[in-house]
Amino acid sequence: MFSVINTLHRCYSQGPQYAVLSPCNSICLVYFPDACINLIPCQDKGAICIQPCPPSFHGETSFVCEDRKWQMLSDACASLDVQSLFQRISQSELLPCSGGHSGGAGEHLPFVGEGKPGHGKPGDGAKYFGAGNHSCQADFSCIIPDILSSPAIPGNIADIVELLKKISLLLSENVTGGKMKSYSRIANHILNSSIISNWAFVKDRNAGSILLDSVNLFAGKLLIRNGSESIQEPFIATKGYSIHRNTSGKSFDFSMEFNSTGNITGQMVIPEEELLRLPRASKAISVAFPTLGAILESNQLDPHFVNGMVLSVSLPEELQNILLTFEKLNKLRQVGAQCVGWHLAERRWDPRACELRAHNVTTVVCVCAHRRRTYRSFSILMSPAAPRSSVLDYITWVGLGLSIFSLVLCLVIEAVVWHHVTKTEITYMRHFCLVNIAASLLVADVLFILAAVVHNTNLNYQLCVAATFFLHFFYLALFFWMFTLGLLILYGLLLIFLKITRSVFLAAAFSIGYGCPLVISILTVAITEPKNGYLRSGACWLNWYETNALLAFVVPALSIIVVNLIVVVVVVVKTGRSSVGEGCKSQDLSSMIRVSKNVALLTPLLGLTWGFGLATIIDSRSLAFHITFALLNAFQVNSGTLGNSVCAQTLSLG
Repeated sequence: MFSVINTLHRCYSQGPQYAVLSPCNSICLVYFPDACINLIPCQDKGAICIQPCPPSFHGETSFVCEDRKWQMLSDACASLDVQSLFQRISQSELLPCSGGHSGGAGEHLPFVGEGKPGHGKPGDGAKYFGAGNHSCQADFSCIIPDILSSPAIPGNIADIVELLKKISLLLSENVTGGKMKSYSRIANHILNSSIISNWAFVKDRNAGSILLDSVNLFAGKLLIRNGSESIQEPFIATKGYSIHRNTSGKSFDFSMEFNSTGNITGQMVIPEEELLRLPRASKAISVAFPTLGAILESNQLDPHFVNGMVLSVSLPEELQNILLTFEKLNKLRQVGAQCVGWHLAERRWDPRACELRAHNVTTVVCVCAHRRRTYRSFSILMSPAAPRSSVLDYITWVGLGLSIFSLVLCLVIEAVVWHHVTKTEITYMRHFCLVNIAASLLVADVLFILAAVVHNTNLNYQLCVAATFFLHFFYLALFFWMFTLGLLILYGLLLIFLKITRSVFLAAAFSIGYGCPLVISILTVAITEPKNGYLRSGACWLNWYETNALLAFVVPALSIIVVNLIVVVVVVVKTGRSSVGEGCKSQDLSSMIRVSKNVALLTPLLGLTWGFGLATIIDSRSLAFHITFALLNAFQVNSGTLGNSVCAQTLSLG
């Protein structure tokens, strides 16, 4: 029995043959013959304890010190001899099964177990490669009993993933239905819903992604006999069809077990117009995984969860877009959906691969771009549902129409009366700000409509990026011009004796009103677009869930609202002061009228109603908050009261 004393981030041992490694920064590697949990409480947070496996297994188990307790980090203990398994099928694949010596290409194939020693029993080699070789079939069925009888523990899962990867890379020529059946049975063993939790302790965090890539590679070489192939296992299903340009659309339908409580469905459809692109007869293959999404999500930083099966496709390069229908796992009404594709190189879910076509409580329909070198697998992520309401849509679109009409009318009035209302420097500056506020909002409203058209008609990605960039720029310009107007009001109230020239004002106003928005907009697209994180899925607008690009609008807008709120408070205090010589009642009445008038005028003019958008951020699923925000802004930003306010300024305060 050995003991351990941890002091000053070093590990000291007592007793012979005790290995102590690395006196490093709070990480101490200790090989201990007894269970690490017997070392509770541990001393250093982040310290690692490595424990050997039981005698019948090879590998090791790692524990990490968290909250003064040893928590399992990874478990590489395995009972399978993967090297022998692979050599059996590689020899049966590369050598005649009926006889011949065992020496051959199979002996020189790479070692599968990434340096793990084989732990087969004495005589196993003769059984596998000698007299027993004639029983190995070219469909890999000879190794199925050994694999299915092994426990699906993390170490065995890792070894099976490596075995499947090796088969996909080296033994994927002439993939018959029999080979695909055996391959699927092996994969099904580690995809069972009852052992999903074991994947959390697999040492290689990319094991799920490697499995997905391996299955896709192997299934993509499936030979189609008699026009179709179908291989069905409980947790993996493969279907293949021969297709040609005269085929009237092709549908792949899957209904599979997800857990003991029920099944889950999915569908992949190749539209007829896509099939017309085919220059010759070809094949289409789809693979469905009802449980793989739960495995992949455990290794992602994204806060969302996969809410349907994973559907993989292998199609001719000429086919560009496919329709995918997913049944939701979580069918709660407040749960939204995001269509995504698995990025092969970056090993993450990418919302740019798909667009949401239709969405209800139970199912989601996605339009996805098939790219053989980038996107082959697709699914849906769970996300907070954006509240949908006919009332909300009506308020938005009617308000938008009124806004455009009012702003155009206001700009026309400004043009007519401009020389009459800009006779002094201060009135010129004020109306100059008002015109730019109205112009920025008018352009933003028009771009809002264009962005919706670009998205709804599935136009190309570059148009959506361009629409989002200019929409972002002009909405920011709206706020920065309102900020400029707020500063001008403070200048008129607090700096009465400080005079600024018109040229200085124009230079400062343009720098603030258009310069700042331009810098922010360019930086946002330059930083997020290379990572495919500029646009959100389902709309031509800034991304939120993946890159938080929306903060480039929210932070400046809310900051300006806070500043303008201070401006309104200063105006209220200034105009609410007592006038000398007035009676008490008349003074109070006059003060209340002045304050009410100023607040009513400045609230929409300085964009304070946008502050109610905080409620929609705090509770994005509340329809009441969204309707309230839409109503308030339907008469400022999404409607015409800002235009009317500008007109009022033009006609009465000039």
